[in-house]
Amino acid sequence: MNKRLLYTIIVLIILGILIIGFFLSPKTFIGLSIKNQNIENQEQLHYSYTRAICNSSNFCQDYEIECINKTLITMKPITGAFVQHPEDWTDPRKEESLC
Repeated sequence: MNKRLLYTIIVLIILGILIIGFFLSPKTFIGLSIKNQNIENQEQLHYSYTRAICNSSNFCQDYEIECINKTLITMKPITGAFVQHPEDWTDPRKEESLC
């Protein structure tokens, strides 16, 4: 049997195994697959993110916001992450809860 044909067959077998494993495995090559789950079905959904919070004089400060489920746990200001907008500036974001 030709060496080139043998290498081609081996490569195709390896690729086939990888492709089948990718689709059959509950994990993907980039980590766990994300499944849609309701918050009520989980014991705790713990997450954090950053958000700029602005006051009535258009001074906006970034905060690290930490939540468990839909309850605010901590809100820490990020040092040096602020901006003072002009008087005529309006916040384009919709009002929404932090968690």
